[in-house]
Amino acid sequence: MVATTLTDDDLDGTGPPARSPRAGWAAVLSVTLGLFLIVTTEILPIGLLTPIGSTFAVSDGMAGLMMTMPGFLAAISAPLVTMATARVDRRLMLCVFVLLLAVANFLAAAAPGYWLVLVSRVLVGVTIGGFWSIGAGLAERLVPAASAGRATAVIFSAVPLGSVLGVPAGTFIGEVAGWRTSFALMGALTVGVLVMLRLTVPELPPTEAMRPGVLRTMVRGANTRFALLLTFLIVLAHFGTYTYVTPFLEQVTHASAREITVLLLVYGAAGILGNFVGGTMVTRHPHATFGLAAGLIAAATLLLPILGRWTTGAAALLIVWGIAYGAVPVSSQTWFTKATPHAPEAASVLFTASFQASLSLGALTGGLAVDHSSPSTLMPLGAILATCTALAVWSHTTHHPTWPDAEQSRAKA
Repeated sequence: MVATTLTDDDLDGTGPPARSPRAGWAAVLSVTLGLFLIVTTEILPIGLLTPIGSTFAVSDGMAGLMMTMPGFLAAISAPLVTMATARVDRRLMLCVFVLLLAVANFLAAAAPGYWLVLVSRVLVGVTIGGFWSIGAGLAERLVPAASAGRATAVIFSAVPLGSVLGVPAGTFIGEVAGWRTSFALMGALTVGVLVMLRLTVPELPPTEAMRPGVLRTMVRGANTRFALLLTFLIVLAHFGTYTYVTPFLEQVTHASAREITVLLLVYGAAGILGNFVGGTMVTRHPHATFGLAAGLIAAATLLLPILGRWTTGAAALLIVWGIAYGAVPVSSQTWFTKATPHAPEAASVLFTASFQASLSLGALTGGLAVDHSSPSTLMPLGAILATCTALAVWSHTTHHPTWPDAEQSRAKA
């Protein structure tokens, strides 16, 4: 068997108490806010890259380690933490990870040296790996089945919301009061969300006993391997370029600090739209949704060095880029879920690990490229990878147009 499914009765001796739909949506909101703070904390350095680098006298590429380290740690911690806590109540684990995130933010705010900032980013990585793996697949356990799809879209809206509200707000606060204040406020907000999680999320005994052989069995399937390939290519393309969009806007567009904040806000707003449009489309049209998102990212990054020399051109392309990337996380998660419908938490683990590993590799390679060339050179490289993603989607459409249903998957397992 790929995974052993345990009922609530098996784990705690009693069934879950009946809960009202309103209580379920309150829990969804708490999980969404937790993910919002995690996403914001993870990508906050994108808007603060230059001031943080100036504080500690490090280059843009070296400062990019703040993006690289959490991704690698998340990729490692996602399977390890999930397996190590396989029989621990999921609500308890969500609270532990949010507490760890608060500590990480306060550490970054008080860091006397760059090394302690990197230590805080290690804690962020562990939090990402654990919380995402558990939280990304919780919708169907918190609300009625008929509302699970909508609840999943709400949870994944945390990704573009982190861009539309978190990063621009953090950048603005950093400009007005210093980058340390941004992290301190994030720590305070995280404590508030910890209280919300404790009050609104019910006890959630694990439904799967994760073992080391689970993921090995999953990656033998052609659909899962395609999901891994698509996630690797598109996330590498996006974060290899978007991590350094602030230096691009400074050096190529010659935008002021206030204009950069507005441009990041425009990008994030487009991302929210892309998330909900993508979430609506991907269930019925998974190939078209993922392929279109990749194609639009390729077009935006390819044209940015040309049209991005003017603020208007940069804004238009960031809108296209934001809409396209907003559909990527929900599309990737959906592909993993469709590939292994019998093991949703295991699918979330694999999604989180592959997404975060690709994110960190993208930030790392992008940093090396930007240190040895320029942000303008970096953008077409991302376009090439995004184009490869679209071609891979087309290949899957040709050779594997359907996914197994849950019963077929269980039978094979």
